[in-house]
Amino acid sequence: MEIVIRATAHEVATTVADIVENYVRKGPATLGLATGSSPLGSYRELARRHREDGLDFARCRAFLLDEYVGLPKSHSQSYYSVIRSEFVDHVNLDPAQVFSPDGEAADIAAEGRRYDAAIAEAGGVDVQLLGIGTDGHIGFNEPGSALTSRTRVKTLTAQTRRDNARFFDGPDEVPHHVLTQGLGTISEARHLVMIAFGAGKADAIAAAAEGPLSAFCPASVMQLHRHVTVVIDEAAASKLKLADYYRYALENKPPWQIF
Repeated sequence: MEIVIRATAHEVATTVADIVENYVRKGPATLGLATGSSPLGSYRELARRHREDGLDFARCRAFLLDEYVGLPKSHSQSYYSVIRSEFVDHVNLDPAQVFSPDGEAADIAAEGRRYDAAIAEAGGVDVQLLGIGTDGHIGFNEPGSALTSRTRVKTLTAQTRRDNARFFDGPDEVPHHVLTQGLGTISEARHLVMIAFGAGKADAIAAAAEGPLSAFCPASVMQLHRHVTVVIDEAAASKLKLADYYRYALENKPPWQIF
């Protein structure tokens, strides 16, 4: 796991965009896209590079991490809609090549299996963007999720529903259930890139990177992955015991070694 500490949110977003751009330019790339506030700056930067520098997403496809159960695709806060308004509509990524779990499926359990199979049939995800919850969840794998779990239904904690209420008219409007890629599914992506900002994420980042491997902190499953880049600001890094080493390692990174 490589931890990259940046001074500003803009530097975090730029670093993440650099990583994604490398995959896009090598293409064709399969992108794993996250929603929420953490990747927004990176999406804006990638859109700018498309607009001003000709970064071409035409050969890419993408898979989303999760979707609310029972929320129509047309709802402004469905992740099907959100990823289009925040990213896809601003680049030349074919919307028909952007896939998400179907939260309106008649058989939700079967939909989870179908989605995992679709990712596998596509050859897997090349680079997966991730945020992290204050309780250490990634995707919507709440604490207690099996480290080998597959795409399935999860019941959101009260804390997660409160955290997400800012996107709705109030906490009562946030669905109780989601379809989410499991920790095992996420771990099959070839490169995991986690993004976090602010002191509110500091405990979760420390637990994920330096704590024990435990279902209590689902993001700690990244410790088992062979290619993880965690890109965070100083506030999110404030609880890391080895922060000075991470800075030193980055300053002395071999010039041939990319993220």
